[in-house]
Amino acid sequence: MSLSGPVKIIGCGLIGTSIALRLKELGIGLILADTNEMNLRLATDLVGESSKEGGNPALVIIATPPETIFDIAKHEFSNNPAALFIEVSGVKSNLLLEVNSFPELAGNFASVHPMAGRETSGPQSARSDLFESRAWIVSPTKLSSAKALKAAQDLGGALGSTIYELDSGTHDSVVAAISHLPQILSSALGGSLKDESAEHLNLAGQGLRDVSRLADSEPELWSSLLLANSKEISPKISEVISRLSSLNQAISSGDRNAIIDFFNEGRAGRAKIPGKHGSAKRDYTFVPIVIDDKPGGLARIFNECAAIEVNVEDLSMEHSPGQEVGLITLALSASDAEKLQKHLVSKGFLAHSPRKN
Repeated sequence: MSLSGPVKIIGCGLIGTSIALRLKELGIGLILADTNEMNLRLATDLVGESSKEGGNPALVIIATPPETIFDIAKHEFSNNPAALFIEVSGVKSNLLLEVNSFPELAGNFASVHPMAGRETSGPQSARSDLFESRAWIVSPTKLSSAKALKAAQDLGGALGSTIYELDSGTHDSVVAAISHLPQILSSALGGSLKDESAEHLNLAGQGLRDVSRLADSEPELWSSLLLANSKEISPKISEVISRLSSLNQAISSGDRNAIIDFFNEGRAGRAKIPGKHGSAKRDYTFVPIVIDDKPGGLARIFNECAAIEVNVEDLSMEHSPGQEVGLITLALSASDAEKLQKHLVSKGFLAHSPRKN
């Protein structure tokens, strides 16, 4: 099945509206629905005329909390049994058990999980490129037709994603480790800061901001996900608690070797995370650049990168309180780092010698 309209999207939050914006760019007619009138109005305005398509939908995409999906799917199926159905939630096992109990629906149904998101929710955070180069996990029901599976794969392809297929149990175990646990740890760190003064937090470097970024995520959404995936997430929380307890004991007893082991295991686990697009992790070289804290500084650096055709793989920014300068650190290949540093110095930038870490 090649994607064609109209496509009905139920749930106009971050994911649903981002899908709508991309399908709008592809010229596909849309029907938007949401029980939250404010979200629906904003999403409709963002999508424009594409959101006012008439007729029965060929495809229904359900982007609502996990506990509502099955009832919505049954209702929509009763009105339009010829449609295909795709849902995009972050937990699969319990939902697919429910869908499998309704064979007529299960044949037209496929479950997907776009591994993309932002720490802010709602249609106001939506982006048409949200799914670009991200994993798109397809989890079929026991009865999913070839047509339903192809629709799920075609949708991911249209959004620029890379397609993977996992059964529901494997999916829930994997996302507990790579998505749900990071959210929990970020929120735990954020909660530990609530009694710190703003004056003291103003001293924080980029590390605290990076690790606590996910703590801004939507509590209602995450409570639904964790309750739905309790079987998989609870053991992983227990493992982290055990690791932290062992570290605490090692610190209290002055056991330096145990403390070193804790950090070495952390480095070993992180080293397994692949680089961009699932490729092997790159051995980057870093170029530190001191710039004035003024508008346009970062843009000027990237203009110079483009001028000499070097590829920036990643960047970080640091800005100390009260300082009129900031530190930009660019990650590149060793050859590009050397080339860029020399070029920036020749252009008057305060670019320091490349380093490995």
